[in-house]
Amino acid sequence: MDYRVQREILDEGEVEELGQKFDHHLPFSERVKKSVRCSGPRLKKTLFSTIPILSWLPRYPIKENAVGDLISGISVGIMQLPQGMAYALLASVPPIFGLYSSFYPVLIYFIFGTSKHISLGTYAVMSVMIGGVTERLAPDSDFMTWDNVTNASLIDTVARDAERVRVAAAVTFMSGIFQILLGVVQFGFVVTYLSEPLVRGYTTAAAIHVIVSQLKYSFGISPDRYSGPLSLIYTVIEICYLLPKTNIGTLVVTLVAIVGLFLAKELNAYLSKKIPVPIPTELIAIIIATIVSWQVNLSEKYGIDVVGEIPSGLQPPVFPDVNLFGSVIGDAFALSVVGYGIAISLGRIFALKYGYKVDSNQELVALGLSNSIGGIFQCFAISCSMSRSLVQESSGGKTQVAGALSAVVILFITLWIGTLFEDLPKAVLAAIIHVNLQGMLKQFMDIGSLWKSSKIDMLVWIATFLLTLLLNPDLGLAASIAFSMLTVIFRTQLPKYSILGQVQNTDIYKPLDSYSEVNQVPGILIFRSSATLYFANAEMYQEALGKKSGIDITKILSAKKKLEAKRQRHEKKVAKKAKKELKSNGVNMEQHDNEEPREIAVIHVDPEPDPSLPQAIILDLSPVNFLDTVGVKTLRNIRRDYGEIGIEVVLAACQPGVVNNLEAGGFFNEKVTKSCLFSTIHDAVLHCQSARSRRQKEDSDEELPATHF
Repeated sequence: MDYRVQREILDEGEVEELGQKFDHHLPFSERVKKSVRCSGPRLKKTLFSTIPILSWLPRYPIKENAVGDLISGISVGIMQLPQGMAYALLASVPPIFGLYSSFYPVLIYFIFGTSKHISLGTYAVMSVMIGGVTERLAPDSDFMTWDNVTNASLIDTVARDAERVRVAAAVTFMSGIFQILLGVVQFGFVVTYLSEPLVRGYTTAAAIHVIVSQLKYSFGISPDRYSGPLSLIYTVIEICYLLPKTNIGTLVVTLVAIVGLFLAKELNAYLSKKIPVPIPTELIAIIIATIVSWQVNLSEKYGIDVVGEIPSGLQPPVFPDVNLFGSVIGDAFALSVVGYGIAISLGRIFALKYGYKVDSNQELVALGLSNSIGGIFQCFAISCSMSRSLVQESSGGKTQVAGALSAVVILFITLWIGTLFEDLPKAVLAAIIHVNLQGMLKQFMDIGSLWKSSKIDMLVWIATFLLTLLLNPDLGLAASIAFSMLTVIFRTQLPKYSILGQVQNTDIYKPLDSYSEVNQVPGILIFRSSATLYFANAEMYQEALGKKSGIDITKILSAKKKLEAKRQRHEKKVAKKAKKELKSNGVNMEQHDNEEPREIAVIHVDPEPDPSLPQAIILDLSPVNFLDTVGVKTLRNIRRDYGEIGIEVVLAACQPGVVNNLEAGGFFNEKVTKSCLFSTIHDAVLHCQSARSRRQKEDSDEELPATHF
């Protein structure tokens, strides 16, 4: 099969001239004018993108979506009740504040959110992070009082809970501000640093933190609160020490609730294909538990801790305590990143499934407004729950109208029904949390699949899990992101270097060590790195090129310099000796200077390159997506050094951004033009072969004997 390129060989300069490349570098003043220019369509687009409800609610198809959203909203609202109360215990605030957190933020997201299916509200990981902050800044020890009647110290729970609510509101407000700021400056891409193995390893470790934090309600004990690194280990040791003091009644309630909820969830899974709406097992559990507790008087007879007073109605808005902002700023940033990462991950899953787009930056703003406004109404930080989102989707929910209806259900419960759950045992809420975490604990199965697919991703999962487990969740997140970034640097520092050969009769070039029917182009070395070229791997790039080509450029240049120095010393020595001979013979030096010089035997450096070396090197830069100043300097040095020993170096398959980096880095000058850049490897190969043919022809012409007439 014959193969031909039916066009001329084009270098980068010729391609730019032929294609009339645009100049995208607008002056700064023009860019500012363009960004602030206002028009009717642009204002409308900005308004609709900032407040998405304006674009979709007027076009809401009532006949198609209303029934599904209504059923979905009621189902999710019923789920929000037990989960909101249970996760409030994780946040170490009274259960009613879990209901507030299931109401205000959901309404805000209904207005500003872009995902149609995620269910916003309380979330276990966020709640346990809030609990760490509230118990650290408002520990029980700060609210001890002395009871003169019993001569014992007691905890002023009213004052403690009020202070913890203030702390939770402050950290929630700050996390919302962080999310808004990140969204405004278009930092939605920050979630890309939270890879799936990192998120799943983190949530698995956070689930362990959640389980341990709820053991005090499951056993009816009161362990001390620990914070900081290794706090989980200290807490487990403390719980083991207090196990002999377990309240048997509380333990029985916990076990019965866990077994009942687990069996009910299995029944739900079995009936999921037969009934459109799942059975509200958690609601049934708290209703039964509340009735039994009220009838049997579990609190007084068996000392089982119950929810206690639940005020009816809503709390008035109160701006968070500014004095607390400095103490919670680090926790707030961690909450903002974790909450956004979980929400956008779930949002993208549903968006991909149903064929719509989720705006990552607008999601940041929506979550930020939900948290910041929620903080003013004494809510704690929220995100979205996988279980509630799946129920919202599977029960027919098609828009965030379902979320708004779930908020209406919570409002109804808060205003008129909430007080009925005052006798609900906290052990039942802890059991709900334990059972809901089984999905996160199943993520341990990721290790096996990651071992087969990517050992580095498996290492990220395990490292994230251990770091989050041993440190607290916020420090664990920071350390995990740092470790994940190190793996990225590690991968770019140790890329795969290859020599490419040509697939016969094609313009396709593949690694020689991966294909048996690929041949190296004679006299040409095609070199490729699988990673981009920057300061962290620039030196290794040069070393790999020398190793793959078999050319020790440093040694050759050093030998050449030594030979040149030796030649110069020899010439000086011969000239000095000749001068002495002439002087000793009494020859007039001025007269001698006018005479023709004699031939002097000197050492010459052979200008011809070693025939065993390649005559041209092509650097395939197709995997390179950017060049820093070190990368540009490295390419410039490679071209200069190999050029000194007679080897031409050209660049191929450069992306437009890489060409811009070369221009900005000063790679081109009067001697080095874009004629050394080619759009494809094949263009570069044909150029090198053509140059080689020209040199061979010139050499053969020089060797022809002279003809005399």
